Amino acid sequence: MDNNAVLAAGGVERIGLDEAFIKVVMPDGSKKQIMRDLPTHKEGVSLVFECLLNPEFGAIKSLEEIDAVGHRIVQGGDKYCESVIVDQSVEEGIEELCDLAPVHNAGHLRGIRAVDALMPTTPQVCVFDNAFHSTMPAEAYLYAVPYELYEKYHVRRYGFHGTSHRYVSQRVCEFLGKDIKTQRIITCHIGNGASVSAVKFGKCVDTSMGLTPLAGVMMGSRSGDIDPSAVTYLMDKLGKKPQEMADFLNKQSGVLGVSGVGSDLRDVEAAAAEGNERAKLALDMYNYRIKKYIGAYAAAMGGVDIIVWTAGVGENQKNIRMNSCSGLEFLGIKMDAERNNTRGEEAIISAEDSPVTVCVIPTDEELVIAQDTMALLQK
Repeated sequence: MDNNAVLAAGGVERIGLDEAFIKVVMPDGSKKQIMRDLPTHKEGVSLVFECLLNPEFGAIKSLEEIDAVGHRIVQGGDKYCESVIVDQSVEEGIEELCDLAPVHNAGHLRGIRAVDALMPTTPQVCVFDNAFHSTMPAEAYLYAVPYELYEKYHVRRYGFHGTSHRYVSQRVCEFLGKDIKTQRIITCHIGNGASVSAVKFGKCVDTSMGLTPLAGVMMGSRSGDIDPSAVTYLMDKLGKKPQEMADFLNKQSGVLGVSGVGSDLRDVEAAAAEGNERAKLALDMYNYRIKKYIGAYAAAMGGVDIIVWTAGVGENQKNIRMNSCSGLEFLGIKMDAERNNTRGEEAIISAEDSPVTVCVIPTDEELVIAQDTMALLQK
């Protein structure tokens, strides 16, 4: 890559379901949706290649122009602390970790194998979503359960969104002209799924998500942190089995469950503005929990120099940023309302005289995957 320009973008949805489709970004920025029967990932990947070759909105003339394929893999467990080139042992390793991320890792494997079936000689690279968090010390990643459960079942905090936290922590230092090895950074990846990480001198020392992406701050439809006894209490009251309870906490809780409006913060803010008290409560809870993690991670690192907001909500919702940072002046965080009135662009949003610099940095996980893929193949 001689630059970071995006040549083509899109995504396939509803593989194996009715009304499957691919949505691609057209040259003018508009989006085109193509319906197709996609019973398996092989048909889905084949449709991606077909669109890449399309003379109207594709980017290549032949599949031979593709030197490699990069994959984002959610769960690398303790096995993978950095990106790797795919071989049989890597596929087996990802499969062994399916217990920790059954939906995600099984889907990743189907994607890898679909590419292999269509382009058997093309190298593939896996970039693991929790690899950036592998630098956490044991006191941060272990749970206070009998140690042999960690040894036997690998029960621990893994964290997720690592590719995003890695990118924005590096990019914000480039943006500010700072050396990452001298900075204490709190990265707030706040989207429908959300996590906060403490990055000290370039290494992650703690992160809010846990064994699964359910833990941490309140999210669009995920509960975030909850008393484990509340989970068993509700299972008993609601008559839910373990997987049913997991689905309930992942898909029916969070902002959606509290507000009753939905999981999209834009809809909830609109409802709150119209006087919906549950929507107001959901926003207050949402901001409060982010604020608590910022305070906790400042304590964990002995202070904070930079706070970064990224992902769909973090990059675009000025009220969430302002309200989550308000009241933290004692930490040296002083916001500027005018600077904070920005969407989706790299910007400093703290006051000129704020001891802590607060920034918006749009994330670019795809770029990190592409760069890691290229770097591994160049080796």
